Amino acid sequence: MVEVDHQFYQVKSDGIAYPVSDDMKAPFAEVTYFAADQTIEVSDALDCAGLQKFLDGKLPSINVPYAIKITGVFAQLQTRSVPKQTKPYPPLAQVVKTQSTFDFTNVSGVMVGFRLPTYMSGVGAAGYHVHFLTDDRKAGGHVLSCKVQKVTVEIDTTGELNMVLPSDAAFYKVDLSTSSPKAGE
Repeated sequence: MVEVDHQFYQVKSDGIAYPVSDDMKAPFAEVTYFAADQTIEVSDALDCAGLQKFLDGKLPSINVPYAIKITGVFAQLQTRSVPKQTKPYPPLAQVVKTQSTFDFTNVSGVMVGFRLPTYMSGVGAAGYHVHFLTDDRKAGGHVLSCKVQKVTVEIDTTGELNMVLPSDAAFYKVDLSTSSPKAGE
């Protein structure tokens, strides 16, 4: 699931981004009212690891969460989506073994996501966790790798977290001790 400019999309295992109806439910979401505190122009060719290292050097602190929006041209991108699951739901680490991947070259679009501090691992994915949508909002997915060409990075410092947990019997009884994904999954 990806949210950009108040519109939600579900990237299914066919790689197509489908608009989400208002009545659709999601098992997990990280969302914010995005308001950029910092804007950075990047015209160096950087892979995802290089971009993340560069951005970490621009952040006021690595101890707070940030919402990230990266808009522009990407020389290369690989994204993924996992197929729909049914009960009993397997752990994400198992599900990604059946993921579909999608390759993009010289594509314009937007990456959105979060950079969480290490101590927040388990609440969300520590480090950078970003999803991509093409400019026409027709395709995308969870970003596995990238090479930026010319992008604008907007960063929203997000020093507050509100978590809403399910309050039903299924959640109360499930054993979550072994189903947590590793960072970046």
